[in-house]
Amino acid sequence: MAPRRKAPRRRAKKSFNISAIEAGTALSLAQSTGADQAVQSMLKGDVAGGLKVLQSNVMSNKQRITATLAGAFVAKSLTSGFGNKVLAKLGPIRVKA
Repeated sequence: MAPRRKAPRRRAKKSFNISAIEAGTALSLAQSTGADQAVQSMLKGDVAGGLKVLQSNVMSNKQRITATLAGAFVAKSLTSGFGNKVLAKLGPIRVKA
């Protein structure tokens, strides 16, 4: 009788992808909303103060936030037709459109 083979083990992927458009949009929105100040306030225990910072920054930057989201939507729509969406590759990191 022939010996049985062991089941092949799955290996983790050695690379990961980052969407350039989504990363840029997230960074821009975090800056527009003052998320860093809000998180620091909340970590100190002042949750109400952190929410107030977010609310005031969102209300004062409505046009900037809307423009960022519209630009991201247009960019995603334009790049969806490209076959190879990899913009850059650095070691295990691939930057995709």
